[in-house]
Amino acid sequence: MKSTEQLGKDVQIAYIGGGSRGWAWGLMSDLAMEPQLSGTVRLYDINHDAAAQNAIIGNKLSERADVVGKWRYEAHPGLRDALQGADIVIISILPGTFDEMASDVHLPEEYGIYQAVGDTVGPGGIVRALRTIPLYVEIAQALRQYAPQAWVINYTNPMTLCTRTLYEVFPEVKAIGCCHEVFGTQQLLASMMERKLGVDFIDRREIKVNVLGINHFTWLDQASYQGTDLFPLYRDFVAEHYAAGFENNDTGHWMNDHFSSAQRVKFDLFQKYGLIAAAGDRHLAEFMSGDSYLRDPETVRNWKFSLTTVDWRKKNRDELYAKGQRLASGEEPFVLKATGEEGIDMIKAVLGMGELTSNVNLPNRGQLQGFPTGAVVETNAVFGYDSVKPVVAGQLPNDVQTLVMRHVANQELTLQAALNKDKELAFKAFSNDPLVQLSEAKAAELFERMLHNTKSYLPGWEL
Repeated sequence: MKSTEQLGKDVQIAYIGGGSRGWAWGLMSDLAMEPQLSGTVRLYDINHDAAAQNAIIGNKLSERADVVGKWRYEAHPGLRDALQGADIVIISILPGTFDEMASDVHLPEEYGIYQAVGDTVGPGGIVRALRTIPLYVEIAQALRQYAPQAWVINYTNPMTLCTRTLYEVFPEVKAIGCCHEVFGTQQLLASMMERKLGVDFIDRREIKVNVLGINHFTWLDQASYQGTDLFPLYRDFVAEHYAAGFENNDTGHWMNDHFSSAQRVKFDLFQKYGLIAAAGDRHLAEFMSGDSYLRDPETVRNWKFSLTTVDWRKKNRDELYAKGQRLASGEEPFVLKATGEEGIDMIKAVLGMGELTSNVNLPNRGQLQGFPTGAVVETNAVFGYDSVKPVVAGQLPNDVQTLVMRHVANQELTLQAALNKDKELAFKAFSNDPLVQLSEAKAAELFERMLHNTKSYLPGWEL
């Protein structure tokens, strides 16, 4: 039997989207600080130059004396070379460009529809899914051919439909969808305890939660710390901060930047439904009806969360591009910083280096009652050697289940529309979304314009 040290040696990781200037650098940092793992990271990206630049950055990092996790980074021009022999496959891609995303997010504003993110549901999330699903069909086919035994960790949104597509095309795939939104809610609960009870620093991992729902529309019906039920304390916390909101920063005030929120949507959903909504306000708002939290920018300001503009994302992309050049040339040092993600712990667990319980997206096999078999849901799961077993989470209350099921049904419509290039079915999903509160004629007009703007990613469609 291999020792723990032997298990972590010569690990082969394939990174699809390896030219990333966000997630890829975060992975490099986490791997560099993990002493029990080493091996090769094969970077694949349709922008091969970006992947090659990241290989230079990663290899420079591994040469440093202060780096304990030693990896060799390689840029590969094709999926086959990147995937063959891989133990772990990580997928983190931008489906399309920021130009398509600008259409997803901002074109609906001409029709009075506002979106804070536009990558999961709403008109933007649906159109994004239509162009993402064909990419994931290709990835699933490549996984089946070149890396059928690898564990696949997906970070791309729309998380649910990306993961669902992998299983639809390759049912035997060992894939999980990972999202950090629940982590943020655990951190909020930890901050609540620190402030209300005067407890010193609490690691959010010490907050034990039961997770139910779908990605970005997840809920907690249990939360505890060292055996103490946190719901009564959270009820008081919500009442105290409901009007003004709460943000966990040094000032205690809402910062009003591109990603911040004051938790007011989360607090409002708790008062309405009695469960803790376990995602950020920017995501949660998009699952509700358009007149709830996203009626107009003034309403958004009153609820104290942000509409993240694609112009800002483009500016940030350009800044990261310049930073990548500086990192590769050695002009700027790579600063090691833990991401707070659990990807490294997941990798160690499936390699046989311990056990982990974390929230993940997997096809429903009974872990979430009242939901269709095969629908991708988010619950806790136990990671062990070559195994990820979902935890039976129970069932959502009827009123919350009704809210979530509408999106589950719509996501299935979207999947089938994308797989069959069925424009009529795609429009049904589009017009059924709670944010699309338009006449049929106006909804059809918006839908046609958005499809036109993403048509280069819809091969075979009759547009």
